[in-house]
Amino acid sequence: MSVFHDLCLLCMLFLGVIGENYLVSVSSACLLLIRLLGLDAILPYLEGPGLKLGLTLLILSILTPFASGRITMDDIIGAVIKPQGTAAILGGIAGAYLGARGLTLLETHPESITGLVIGTIIGATFFRGIPVGPLVAAGMAAVLADWLLGS
Repeated sequence: MSVFHDLCLLCMLFLGVIGENYLVSVSSACLLLIRLLGLDAILPYLEGPGLKLGLTLLILSILTPFASGRITMDDIIGAVIKPQGTAAILGGIAGAYLGARGLTLLETHPESITGLVIGTIIGATFFRGIPVGPLVAAGMAAVLADWLLGS
């Protein structure tokens, strides 16, 4: 790797700090530290299995209210009959669909990850977004690319 890659991480760290985005700042700082300490050998584990671990932890945190008993039968019924619940179900379906499209895009066009990273950093830093949906973002990119290319 080169100084260019370190400068990219430093730039992401800077953008995270000025945008007051903790997730981008800490992630960039950790990766920069790994690079500067010469521990590049662990990067493939963060990229592949790390993504699966991160998604597993995200789903674990989402399902925790079921295990703790905070979700009641009334909550489940409300999710089906109330407008907000119906919207959440439809949003979940759309998210799962876009996630699948995103996975396909990343498998067939791995170069698109660069655009996703740049877009995620811009969204997180300047629009107070949270970079938790790279697969959904990739799915949106796939749908947008299909629309733009007329596929």
